[in-house]
Amino acid sequence: MKFLCAGSDLPEAGSRGFLLDGVKLFAVRREQRAYVYSNRCPHRGVALEWQPDQFLDPSASLIQCATHGALFLIESGECVAGPCAGQSLQSIDCHEDSQGIWVEL
Repeated sequence: MKFLCAGSDLPEAGSRGFLLDGVKLFAVRREQRAYVYSNRCPHRGVALEWQPDQFLDPSASLIQCATHGALFLIESGECVAGPCAGQSLQSIDCHEDSQGIWVEL
């Protein structure tokens, strides 16, 4: 397991991008739980954010691809709207403890 960040670095309804061992990732916190995905849209293979650490739609309820507006469920990474509907983001196994958020690359 690799250390990603302190738990306090990922606020509720927030998102943050990371580069860990050359792999682009992002994390989202929803209902006190952290979710981590590969920062790569299944449609074009591009990074999802439109500005640093901006991975969520305006309501902070869905992950949004800045390139073409595809929307993904935070809990599963499944695309629910856009050109890659039915596809999913690549989920990264993670767990959180008192030290922070850890990922399995």
